[in-house]
Amino acid sequence: MTEIAGASAQDLLTSLKKTDRMPVMFVGHGSPMNAIGDNEYRRSWQVLGAEFGSKYPVPQLILCISAHWLTEGWWLTAMDKPKTIHDFGGFPQELFDQQYPAPGHPTAARAISHLVRQRASAPLGLDVGEWGLDHGTWSVLKPMFPGADIPVIQLSMDYGRAPDEHYALAKQLKALRERGVLIVGSGNIVHNLRQMQRGAAGNQAYDWALEFDQTMGGYLQQGNLDSLQNFQKLGSLAKMAHPTHEHFLPLLYAAGAVDAKEPPRFFNTNFQGGSISMRSVVWG
Repeated sequence: MTEIAGASAQDLLTSLKKTDRMPVMFVGHGSPMNAIGDNEYRRSWQVLGAEFGSKYPVPQLILCISAHWLTEGWWLTAMDKPKTIHDFGGFPQELFDQQYPAPGHPTAARAISHLVRQRASAPLGLDVGEWGLDHGTWSVLKPMFPGADIPVIQLSMDYGRAPDEHYALAKQLKALRERGVLIVGSGNIVHNLRQMQRGAAGNQAYDWALEFDQTMGGYLQQGNLDSLQNFQKLGSLAKMAHPTHEHFLPLLYAAGAVDAKEPPRFFNTNFQGGSISMRSVVWG
């Protein structure tokens, strides 16, 4: 990975025209098998994708923050042709055969790098070849936008930073919505694989999983978005919901890019395996 200097962010942003304000999404992606299974999750992603061009403008660019790209510092994919990453194991060959050949957008990545600043005003790093599109990104975008003709950039997450630092950085993304950028956070509001019960129905969940999901859902419904960054203050409840919290952080990136008064629209408000919340939300 490398950092690239160059033209001003304003000059680079001319590659993205001003548009009506784009929505923001947080998608509970759950099992990678949802990408190919004929289930309610994949069908809901297909329905949502069909709303672009009618209910919502067609994105010029998709910026995705996936639970599966953790780095030191923050990085953006900045290659012309990001590869499809199969970052999982133990699944059928059909899943490994999946490709999502959406183009990248190096010029827009450079613009975002200089608009969204890390601590000490350093630009975001630009990855020109190491990463690509991991399954947190392509598993949900492929059903939504099967033509793979909209450029996609991934933003990594510095897992060594506190949640409030992620949320603060995310607030800088809001201006991109006026430039045709669809911001997508991809993770899960509850994610505890150790407690997963594979035979559980969608309406079955542990009490602690339900409590955490409903608490976060309440914050979202009330527009109390700032409280999301304090999820760890729930102590043992938060630790049960997230033994590690990389799947929660993408929610902060989505919430940081919206206004508290924007009403949320929930979908997929159930569970996989009793310990993975599929609750998803779109604003705008």
